[in-house]
Amino acid sequence: MQYIEGLEAYQGTGKTAVTLGKFDGLHRGHEKLIEKVTEYAKAEDMESVVCSFNMIPFFESQGIEREILMTKEEQRLRLEGRIDRLVDCPFTKSFSMISAEEFIRDVLAGLFHAAYVVVGTDFCFGYQKQGNVHMLKEYEEKYDYKLVVIEKERYQDRIISSTYIKEALSEGNLALANHLLGYPYAVAGVVEHGKRLGRRLGFPTLNVAPGAHKMMPPNGVYVSRTSVDGIWYGGICNVGVKPTVTEENRMLVESYLFDYDGNAYGKRVTTQLHEFRRPERKFTDVSEMKACIDRDIEYGKQYFGM
Repeated sequence: MQYIEGLEAYQGTGKTAVTLGKFDGLHRGHEKLIEKVTEYAKAEDMESVVCSFNMIPFFESQGIEREILMTKEEQRLRLEGRIDRLVDCPFTKSFSMISAEEFIRDVLAGLFHAAYVVVGTDFCFGYQKQGNVHMLKEYEEKYDYKLVVIEKERYQDRIISSTYIKEALSEGNLALANHLLGYPYAVAGVVEHGKRLGRRLGFPTLNVAPGAHKMMPPNGVYVSRTSVDGIWYGGICNVGVKPTVTEENRMLVESYLFDYDGNAYGKRVTTQLHEFRRPERKFTDVSEMKACIDRDIEYGKQYFGM
C-alpha cells in the first residue's frame, strides 16, 4: 500500500475505485465501503483508493478540542496490505472552500480518475457541504464514473458511527466499542524508556504514549495483546498515569507481555485492549502493587488459556 500525504502528492494515472470520508476508527460501517472498493478494483484491474479527510488541522484552526479514535499512523497500519493507496487529505481552510462541482471535476475525475465512487448515504462534500449523493448521481455521466451508495451499518437499531463508539469508550463499555469497531480498540506508538521498575519486580513492561488527540478509555488495567515485529503477544496493560510510582500525570500505555523477553525500546508496537480488568489505583507501597499485578497477570493468562 502506498501512503500519500496531501492531494497534491497523488500521482496515479490509472482508473480507480475510490471511497472518501473521515474514517475515524475504521469501524464496521467503514469496512463496508472499503470492501466494496477493493471488490471493484480487483474485478476490473484498477487501483483501490481510500481518501481520508484528516480533520485535525480544521479543529486546531478553530480552537476546537476534539478527540479521535485513530491516529494517522494507526489508520495506515489498519489498512496496510488491503488497499493500493491511502491518501491523507488534511481538511484545511483552502480545501473547505472548494465548490462541490470543483471537487467532482478536479478531485474525483481529474485527480483520482474515478471509475467507481463508493460512499455512504450521508456523504457530503464541497463548500458548506453543498454536495451530496444526489449531486454525485447527477454528475455521474458527465464525469464518467459509477456511483455506489452503501447503506449504513446498524447495531441495536442505531447507526454505527465514530460518535457511537466514543460514547461507549467514555462510558467504559469496551465490549460495545470493540463490537462496533469489529476489532479490539488499539493504541500504536514507539516504545520509550521508563524507570525499569517493572523489570526489577519481575515483569518488564513496554511504555507507549498515545498519539496526539487520541481518545483513551477510562484509566485502568486491561487484558491486551501487543504486536512487536509483527508477532502478537498476550499480556496485560495499564492505561493511565501510574500514580503509585510517579507524579508526572502523563498518560501512558504500559504493557507486560507474557511470552516476550526481547528489547523493544525504540520499536513501533500496537497494543489492542481486549477486556477491562480493574480501575487504576494508587497503592500504599510497591509490594502491595506487585501483589495486585501478580493477580492481574494470572487473570490475563487465564483469559488467553495459558
